[in-house]
Amino acid sequence: MRIVRLANFVTPRSGGLRTALRNLGEGYHAAGHEPVLVVPGAEAGDRMEGSDRVITLPGPVVPKTGGYRVLTGRRRLTRLLDELAPDRLEVNDRSTLRWTGRWARANGVPSVMVSHESLAGLLRVWGAPGGLGDRLADRLNARTAEVYDRVVCTTDWAAAEFRRLGTPNLHQVPLGVDLVTFDPSRRKPEVRARYARDDEVLLVHCSRLSPEKRPELAVDALAALRAAGVPAVLVVVGDGPRRPALAYRAARLPVHFAGFLSGREAVAEILASADVVIAPGPVETFGLAGLEALACGTPVVVNAASALPEVVGAAGAAAAGTGEAFAEAVQEVLARPEEGRRAAARARAEEFGWPAAVDGFLRAHGAAPSPADVAAGPAALERVAGR
Repeated sequence: MRIVRLANFVTPRSGGLRTALRNLGEGYHAAGHEPVLVVPGAEAGDRMEGSDRVITLPGPVVPKTGGYRVLTGRRRLTRLLDELAPDRLEVNDRSTLRWTGRWARANGVPSVMVSHESLAGLLRVWGAPGGLGDRLADRLNARTAEVYDRVVCTTDWAAAEFRRLGTPNLHQVPLGVDLVTFDPSRRKPEVRARYARDDEVLLVHCSRLSPEKRPELAVDALAALRAAGVPAVLVVVGDGPRRPALAYRAARLPVHFAGFLSGREAVAEILASADVVIAPGPVETFGLAGLEALACGTPVVVNAASALPEVVGAAGAAAAGTGEAFAEAVQEVLARPEEGRRAAARARAEEFGWPAAVDGFLRAHGAAPSPADVAAGPAALERVAGR
């Protein structure tokens, strides 16, 4: 079965969406399906990335996003979809690509839209008044639910804005985490010593440095901790349009800007070597970076306004959107015995594996065997797999 996936706002090097697309593609392939990913880029391309065929269409850069691109040109994308003749269509963009749901329906192709962000939350970040933003989000979300056969959300928090509309075709499927790459064994004394002394608290913020991620809250939390006499230092992993402003904000503080780290192992080492990871984004619908930190055995302090409290559970702490609140939550986490808090973090991450996520997504596509299919034997399993 050919599963064609469309995605906008995919960073060329890293990011939660890119991580999810890669792992789901690998899982689809392992299950006997043919994954094809279509994304925007600087130029046209068609290549294999592992088990994924990745087709790049030229797309313009969205201003003030630090390099995000979008797929434009409906005729070009329509021709490509016609050529690919997908058995399933998966769309990782709820707005600019909404028209592809109508294409799928007209061509008899079952379609799924995966909601990777809260539209109401993004509108608030962009300055829309609460009531107006919520009404606009409801209107746009209703249109989205109408044109796709199924809507997939990764958390209760993300599903809430569709559930309040009574969306009948809503499915909830958590994402997963790489429990091998991100593991407590990645903790390295030499990595920690690169940034902090033995008597200092090492904080890490790992994300794209863009407005919706609110990275300034990590800097503000550090300032509040230092003012309270806590000898904390902060490492910021990642890059983006907010970096110059953050550097100015952190001029008098012990903040190390590590930039983009090449290789997941390098990211895992710094996450595992931290005392606490800070994830301040208020509109995160899942938060893969936070889950990767938990897998490394490091507790996470998250924004109470996001979906992350649902993901981290008791393995971290939630804070209101101020530096002072984040500082208090960090101290709350540090007050727990270290061995216990690290064990709890890893145990929580082990509840989220990619195999279960892949199975959930395939079920949303109607492309995974149900218990009845398994009981029916090989013929039913071949039918599900499209063979």
